[in-house]
Amino acid sequence: MVVERPARYSRMPRHVGIIPDGNRRWADQRSLPRGDGYRPGIDAAFRVLEELERLGIEEISVYGFTQENVHRPAEQRKAFQEACVEAVRRLAPRNAELRTIGDSSTPMFPRELLPYVERKVFGNGGRRINLLVNYSWRWDVRMLEETGRLGSHDVSPIDLIIRWGGRSRLSGFLPIQSVYADLCVLEGLWPDGGGDDVHEALEWYQAQDPTRGG
Repeated sequence: MVVERPARYSRMPRHVGIIPDGNRRWADQRSLPRGDGYRPGIDAAFRVLEELERLGIEEISVYGFTQENVHRPAEQRKAFQEACVEAVRRLAPRNAELRTIGDSSTPMFPRELLPYVERKVFGNGGRRINLLVNYSWRWDVRMLEETGRLGSHDVSPIDLIIRWGGRSRLSGFLPIQSVYADLCVLEGLWPDGGGDDVHEALEWYQAQDPTRGG
């Protein structure tokens, strides 16, 4: 779907969450091994990121993979772990403040991403990016119980969540920060995602109730 891109919107989210679903279905449609759907998702991530940056979105949270995802077949698990590592490598030359958020105490957390458990500034900094890696809401709550603060303690409330792939559920995505988020579900599969999807979601967002129960 091609969406007309206005110069500005009357209502803009400050923090956008991204649930990138549909990688395996994308591969199935092309008769590819299911793990082959993850690498094209990196290009989609940067198409979406670039449009969000252009629009001045201050904070972006992206699902990499969950602790439930690691129970998938080994070749799929390796593919999405490698995709997360490659995404961070491609992000490093840009201006951003990155933190990887998830259970880094298990072998499922890629060791290449351990330096980013604490927020790291790339370039001149500015845009806050939270990449959820080996994440679970149970881990987040356990960190609160054990340390007195959430594992995702420095992530701000989310205004808009965009989910690709047609399935209208949060899948455990930052539930504390998402408590008043609007959830926009797009039918397209994540590896085909891009700037037009961002604008489709923002058009939808204009019509949502901004009162948050007030």
